[in-house]
Amino acid sequence: MKIDIWSDYACPFCYIGKRRLENALSQFPHRDQVEVVFRSFQLDPSAKVHGNPNIHDMLAAKYGMTRDKAIAMNEQLAEQARGVGLDFQFDSIVPTNTFDSHRLTHYATKQGKGAEMTERLLRAYFTDSVNLGDRSVLTQLAGEIGLNEQETLDMLESDAYADQVNGDIEEGQRLGVTGVPFFVVNNKYAISGAQPGPVFTEVLDTVWAEEQKAPGLQLVGTDSSKASSDDGCSDGSCGI
Repeated sequence: MKIDIWSDYACPFCYIGKRRLENALSQFPHRDQVEVVFRSFQLDPSAKVHGNPNIHDMLAAKYGMTRDKAIAMNEQLAEQARGVGLDFQFDSIVPTNTFDSHRLTHYATKQGKGAEMTERLLRAYFTDSVNLGDRSVLTQLAGEIGLNEQETLDMLESDAYADQVNGDIEEGQRLGVTGVPFFVVNNKYAISGAQPGPVFTEVLDTVWAEEQKAPGLQLVGTDSSKASSDDGCSDGSCGI
């Protein structure tokens, strides 16, 4: 079984959804036969590497709300994260452009460390409050998971893996991915948003046991519009 996940490092629901899937997989009897592949997606390709507003001000401006309301919304989201063992530090998150972090993920995957790199980058953004657009920071994070720092920096200073990042984004567009996280199981079932754990469990069991012959992607869980607003991030929405 293969699960492709379109996600962005600036998407809080992507980290929450990752944990919910992992929790479901931990109880799945065939988990050793499941391949999980993370695909690149950018919520805000125009984001700057440095000098972006803080998260609360960004959210307030985007949705036309007060800063206090934005803070309250982020606290509710942090509470969801705590429910799956994650520690979101919204007050100190550093918004940035995530393109290089996606290139780094492809590079790490080539070195057999894609899963470790993905987890480290998400924690770095949401918990450690570092700038994922800073190549020196990315180099250090790569070193922490066992990649050669000089080789990593050389890669980042080139345009290596840019085509792979753009290829993931274009493939997602062909599938109709407009918000993340977006999970595609065996190119057949789609799950939009950080759905509750039982949804992932249901899909895993169904795909393994039945492999129904329905054409195209089948959306599981809530409808796509609700998923984007309630438990996922879409273009122009929730990009932090």
